[in-house]
Amino acid sequence: MYLEIKNLVKHYDSKFPIIKDLSFKVKKGQLISFLGESGSGKTTFLKCIAGLEKINGGSITLNSKYLNAENVFIKPQERKVGFVFQDYPLFPHLNLEENILFNLEKKYLKKFNYILKLTRLKYLVDRYPHELSGGEQQRACIARALIREPELLLLDEPFSNLDATIKEAMREEIYKIIKETKTTTILVTHDIKDAMNISDKIIIFKAGVLQQYADPVKMYCEPANCYCAEILGDMNKIFHNNETYYIRPEKVKIISKKSKYKVEVHKCFFQGKEYKVKGRMNNEIWHFFSKEYVREKEDVYVDFGKKDLIYFDPVCKNFFK
Repeated sequence: MYLEIKNLVKHYDSKFPIIKDLSFKVKKGQLISFLGESGSGKTTFLKCIAGLEKINGGSITLNSKYLNAENVFIKPQERKVGFVFQDYPLFPHLNLEENILFNLEKKYLKKFNYILKLTRLKYLVDRYPHELSGGEQQRACIARALIREPELLLLDEPFSNLDATIKEAMREEIYKIIKETKTTTILVTHDIKDAMNISDKIIIFKAGVLQQYADPVKMYCEPANCYCAEILGDMNKIFHNNETYYIRPEKVKIISKKSKYKVEVHKCFFQGKEYKVKGRMNNEIWHFFSKEYVREKEDVYVDFGKKDLIYFDPVCKNFFK
């Protein structure tokens, strides 16, 4: 396996570990998204891989080489790890070309034109950071990392400072760049759309513990627990065959005839090609979608496939209360 995190532990106070016994593996060229609530240790985890933080236990192996293990610590500058920070740290007194080439070994210079073309920065090399848009600064940081041919690229909330209007386009651009260069990448994000749209696999992290590690489809359709289910989107609660189940909004269909599932509509939001409906069924708030507008306070009948119902054990159900 290309990247292996094994029994990783990180704490500043042993009574309050930030990361507890974290283990997972990544294949070469994969893009992994790391999801978790604020303060869950996502950025600390990236710093551990980059060597900017020392770990308290476990090991990190990259391309068959130990970066961290018992009595092993490779210095940050000796790890082939690229790190793109959230706030695009470019030197303000250097132009774009100088920023990308800063402290670069001569052996990598031959890739400069290729990287400029790949990141669409060819005609911006003479500009200074204050003359670049947020997206251009972001691509400059990506270029600076990739020209050094990292074995692993770490992206810490790279889209958070972008306007919503260009965020989606930038996300797709960066995805294409990473896949064309076949660069193994870990993306830390709080945005579910980022993770769902471009990831090969997703890690969901809470209270220092890995909750689930799977591809986006399995993660969404077969969440390991209620926290994973909730973090990836709305869940409708339903009582069926004397058990409590949950179902995703897109699995619910409005039907023309009466059924035992009647919803009183509270709101109907237009979302481009369809409407998102919010209503109440048996004292539970439900969300689902409709191709046509549904009037508020109107009763509609819905149905769904029983195979789409998701079940959680009674302890986990308390999360949704």
